[in-house]
Amino acid sequence: MKRLLALVALATVAAGCRESMEGRFIYYPSRTLGADPSSVGLAFRDVAFAAADGVSLHGWLIPGRTPTTLLYSHGNAGNIADRLAVARLLADQLGVGLFMYDYRGYGQSAGAPSEAGLVRDALGARAALLREGVAAEHTVYFGRSLGAAVTVDLALAHPPRAVVLEAPFVSVRALANTVLPGAGYLFRTRWDSLSKIRRLRAPLLVLHGDADEVVPYAQGRALFAAAPEPKTFFTIRGGRHYDMEARWSEYWAAWRAFLAGLSLQLQ
Repeated sequence: MKRLLALVALATVAAGCRESMEGRFIYYPSRTLGADPSSVGLAFRDVAFAAADGVSLHGWLIPGRTPTTLLYSHGNAGNIADRLAVARLLADQLGVGLFMYDYRGYGQSAGAPSEAGLVRDALGARAALLREGVAAEHTVYFGRSLGAAVTVDLALAHPPRAVVLEAPFVSVRALANTVLPGAGYLFRTRWDSLSKIRRLRAPLLVLHGDADEVVPYAQGRALFAAAPEPKTFFTIRGGRHYDMEARWSEYWAAWRAFLAGLSLQLQ
């Protein structure tokens, strides 16, 4: 996660006020939407909806060439406008639709981010997607980095057709400990996916770059090992944390094989 070293340093010297300070260093929201999907040639519609606790949120629904729609939970920095290149790649390579939404405090969504709040946001996003007419059996949850942790919580509350996690970490504490051993115990924010993923009840695809400079590759492997079957792991050879490339033929092949398997199960 972005600037974890700064977070660890702050938590180490200011443990007494850590709860109020953690959020400032875990979440890096941007309010300004610098573009929308039309800027990368994608049709879309704005969706205003409410989180499970009533906070006003915003997202974009991008139709696909196939019935499958990804409910996309992004990382800890910026907002959905920073993921337009990702949206274009997913649409081009897979033909899927996407529902991209901003957590509270990000983009045009109200409020301020927190662990419990982001889970409520994801619950609201799922409900909004169903109201928009996307069937549950055609919905796949996709989360990257922090969004992978959000996605695990959502999947436990409402099991989807399938789950895809990219560059997931096992917990905030474990991630902090990779920077400074023992520092993780200073954190109250958990995002403890490792303790939860054993209860997952959906097909799982985990994607992780073996050159990830933010979330260690070993954490993706550990989370995958703890998950129940059916599951698939794909190593992005040379892939770093923020990368996603059209030229990754094997990466896209792994996606297509996973989605094709889901389609066969529906027949």
